[in-house]
Parts: sequence; C-alpha cells; structure tokens
Amino acid sequence: MTVPVHSAPVTAAPRTAPGNAADRAVKRSRVLDILDASGRDSLLLTSNTALTWYLDGSRVHVSLAGDPIAAVLVDRDGDHLVTFNNEAGRITAEELPHGVTLHTVPWYGPLHATAAALASDGNPLPEAAVVTELRAARQQLLPAEAARYAKLSADAAEAMTDVLSHATPGTTEFELVSELAARIVAVGAEPLVLLCNGSSRSDFRHPLATHAPLGRRAMAVVCSRRDGLVANVTRWVAFDAGTPQELDAEARIAAVEADIFRATVPGARLNGVFAEIQASYARHGFGAEQWKLHHQGGPAGYAGRDPRVTADVLDTIVLNQPFTWNPSGPGVKIEDTVLLTEGGLQVLSFDERWPTTEVEGRRRPLTLRP
Repeated sequence: MTVPVHSAPVTAAPRTAPGNAADRAVKRSRVLDILDASGRDSLLLTSNTALTWYLDGSRVHVSLAGDPIAAVLVDRDGDHLVTFNNEAGRITAEELPHGVTLHTVPWYGPLHATAAALASDGNPLPEAAVVTELRAARQQLLPAEAARYAKLSADAAEAMTDVLSHATPGTTEFELVSELAARIVAVGAEPLVLLCNGSSRSDFRHPLATHAPLGRRAMAVVCSRRDGLVANVTRWVAFDAGTPQELDAEARIAAVEADIFRATVPGARLNGVFAEIQASYARHGFGAEQWKLHHQGGPAGYAGRDPRVTADVLDTIVLNQPFTWNPSGPGVKIEDTVLLTEGGLQVLSFDERWPTTEVEGRRRPLTLRP
C-alpha cells in the first residue's frame, strides 16, 4: 500500500510561537480570576494540557511519552517560563510567546522547584489544586484557537480519506497506520493515537495495530495534535456490501450519536449527557449495559478528552466548547471532533470526499467502500 504524501510547501521563514496576543490576554485574565478566587498571587503550571493551553499552542515536549520540558509561573506581574538550558534556544526561537519571560535551569536541575522559587513567597498555588477551575477556563475556545482547531480537524479527516481510499483487503494494519502517521506528520501535527482493527480483530475497541491484514472490513482511529490542540476521528472501510446486521448496527450507532448531539447544549451538565448516553444505547437496541464496555468521549481541545465523561463529571457545557463523543457497539463506532456554536454543533473533522448520510439534518460518515 502506497499513498502519495503531499507535504505542505516548505518556506524559508522559521517557525514562530503560534500564540495569538488577543487570545492569550483572555487566558491570562481567566487565570488571574482563579488566583483571586483562591486568595493567592501565583500559580505554577506543569502539565502539557495546561501549558499548551495557556501558552496558546507552544510545543513544550520532546518525547510524546515524556513530561513537559517547561513549567510556567503565572503571577500578578507577568508570566515566567522555565526550561532546561539545552531546550532554551529552540523555545526562544520557536515557542516563546511575546511577553513571557524566559528562565533556564541546567539540564540536570530541578525544573519545578526553580519555577516555584520565582514566586514572591516561593510557594505558588500548584496546578493540581485548581484542576477543575483550569478545565473550566479551557472550555470555551477563543477565535484564533477555534480556527486552528477547525483546520487541524479537517486535516485529520482528509488524511483518513486519502489513506483509506487506497487500502485493500491485503493491506496490513501496520501499513495503514504508518501511512496515516506520515500524513499527519506531513501537515505539521503529531499522531498521538493510531488504531486499526481488521476483520479478524473487530471485537477490540482500542485496537493497537498488528501485522494482520484488513480483510473484508476495518476501522481506523487517529488522534492528531498540533499547536497543543487534539483532533479525534474514527472511520470505517469495507470491501464488500456489508451484512444486513452490520448496516443496521451502523445506522443504530449513528442514532445514538444523534441523541448525544441533541443533549449537548449550553447549560446542560455533562453527567446529564452521560445519562442520556446510557438511555440511548438501550433505546436503539444495544442494551442497557453497552456504555460499560468503552468510554463515551466528552469535551475535547487541549487533551484528547477534557475530561472523559462519567456520572461524576458535573461540568456545565458552554458555547464554543469542543467535543469528541464516541459511542460504540459490537463492530461499530462513530467519532468526530465537533464545536458547539450558536448555530448548533459544527462538525470540524469533515471531508467533502467522504461518503455521508443525513442524520437529523447533519451529514454523518458512512463506511467507505473503495
């Protein structure tokens, strides 16, 4: 299997920090509100999710599996980014937003302790103490980041179309995800998750790829990150007409998703949406226990799910909040990245070339049959 990879044009201009000044000012104001409510004067940000959100897309990692190579102290006087000396050159040239002061520590030095020591009292509020408040601050995407997210999601959907359109029953799962990875990297993004199951492994909900051929039917999943934002997409490809049972299950899982979309409205609580998900599985013939067999998704953005929704998640939905719901059943799953706008849910991970059907006025993906 060989899929042409169309790389973005190479330009002479170096990468610059992706942060938008107007969006960053709003984010700083939101963090200062958290400090006011906590009665504190500084906050130490240390997680990849919080850092990439606050810095508005700066890359603060080296290894995708490793801890961030930076920490940020937010105080009432400004923002201070601390990184290791061997990372400082790249951070300064390509990732440091305007107005953020850079500090360095030896590559073997204590990153977080050095950042904390910059606080006036040496004891900043730790990120872990305000997890819920920071998540609320991230909920509503600002204009520039919403535009970046829409482009990333479309790029991920287009990669799926390009790769799956050239797949054959003999294509192996590893071959398919390697082509997907190449497409994602070519558009300047990072493939955080790549999953594929051919017909011999269709029972697995999180199928890490193997050397197995796709066979008559396969699922592919990609979670793609660029400028801190993560887009999530699932697509199916089949090389026959499908059985009546498969076609029926595909229609029913799309109906479950439509119920979830209908419940995703400003002011609703996420545990209420979760209750609707549970009821929808039973309503559409998947059984009352189906929700227990895989997570259902939830808010998206600077984490794959921010957070995964359960009955214990009480967050209130707001306008301009992104979501990736992923209802699934035996041999079926549907998943796209969407944004809740004043006009309703807008599907961001959309490619005009992919076959769709209309479900409650919204175009939803069918199984591709090359």
